[in-house]
Amino acid sequence: MTPEENGLLCRVEGNAPMGQIMRRHWIAACLSEEVAEPDGAPLRVRLLGEDLVVFRDSKGRLGVLDEYCSHRRASLLYARNEDCGLRCLYHGWKFDVDGNVVEMASEPAESNIPQRVKHKAYPACEAGGFVWCYMGPADEMPAFERPAFAPTPDARVSATKVRVRCNWAQILEGQIDSAHSSSLHSSDMVPAQVEGARATETNWLRPSTDKAPRFQIERTTYGFRYAAIRRPIQNEATHDYIRTTVYIAPFTALIPPNNVHNVATLLTPEDDHNTIFYFIAWNGTDKPGIDADAWRKFNVLEWGVDVDADFNGIRTRANNYRQDRAAMKAGNFTGIAGIPNQDIAMWEGMGPISDRGQEHVGASDVAVVAFRRLMVEAARMMQNGGPAIGTTAPRIVHATISSYEGVVPKTVNWRTLGGGSEAPRERVA
Repeated sequence: MTPEENGLLCRVEGNAPMGQIMRRHWIAACLSEEVAEPDGAPLRVRLLGEDLVVFRDSKGRLGVLDEYCSHRRASLLYARNEDCGLRCLYHGWKFDVDGNVVEMASEPAESNIPQRVKHKAYPACEAGGFVWCYMGPADEMPAFERPAFAPTPDARVSATKVRVRCNWAQILEGQIDSAHSSSLHSSDMVPAQVEGARATETNWLRPSTDKAPRFQIERTTYGFRYAAIRRPIQNEATHDYIRTTVYIAPFTALIPPNNVHNVATLLTPEDDHNTIFYFIAWNGTDKPGIDADAWRKFNVLEWGVDVDADFNGIRTRANNYRQDRAAMKAGNFTGIAGIPNQDIAMWEGMGPISDRGQEHVGASDVAVVAFRRLMVEAARMMQNGGPAIGTTAPRIVHATISSYEGVVPKTVNWRTLGGGSEAPRERVA
């Protein structure tokens, strides 16, 4: 990639085309459980380079406001959340969830400030255990659509949350890179004589020892889906082991499921160099599922144990992610505990924004190259006044999109497996 292409892909702040694409989609501001209490403490969040606060008012309505008071720019993180609004501690100005100035203790009653001042506020809603907000032009705001990982109101969703100190694209590339799981996660995703992926309390089992999958890609209006095709342990001559991964631009990846839960990832770019990463287990009533505490423990991302109150991981580049070299000598491939932590070590180790011009990509990087090509094209379209990717017709309802994994006869077309296929715009063998 050229430096110009790398910038188009990675930069999200201000008027950057990629950030403008993201503003035309509903973005995850936080988990609902972080602002569960009406009139509870406001929560500081940073989205696309903007400092904001999220709160739930007395009636349970959600607000996403500019962190800095419209009066003298004091932080509303410390505001009183009372009587359906945030009251700034500095001079008592109060704002409702829509950004209206509803009280001004420091101003005369006849002041016209409420008529001419509107505090920055973004529309907010709630679904799938997340608070979502829309940060783009009001006349382009799409109707909110349930996320693919919570296709129905009763879907059970468990999520980890951690700040990753690098650009969003480095993380997304990791989510759609099926080849790395056979190496980086080989001590946690273990080959076994099973019919399909199986989750235990300690690891995930898979029916293949093949570390060099073949890839096929189908580009769609919402992003793309692809198959990683491996040799299965059993019936290699007649069957393939198929794992399909789905990219729903710009924030979501659907990872191949297992017998206990489906898997997804969701990204919230804080700015050019920091990203909130959500690793999600979800299902309806068809699988046992896993609760949030158990999911966080399995991934070694327990709140208050592995991540602090601000969702910074305790395993960092400074302490080598607590890599255990003795465990490596004993057989553990990475010596780093937890699948997401292994990924984070790779992502952050590239630096805040990787210089992709220095890479030497191979056959296993087909999906990564497809992602870069797709999103650079999308950024150029946005830069030239075109629409944001994923906002034009024909559109596929996200609730109908899903990933897949399983051992199937070689005669089966992988495009018929899972959900989200459409008349393809492009296929890459």
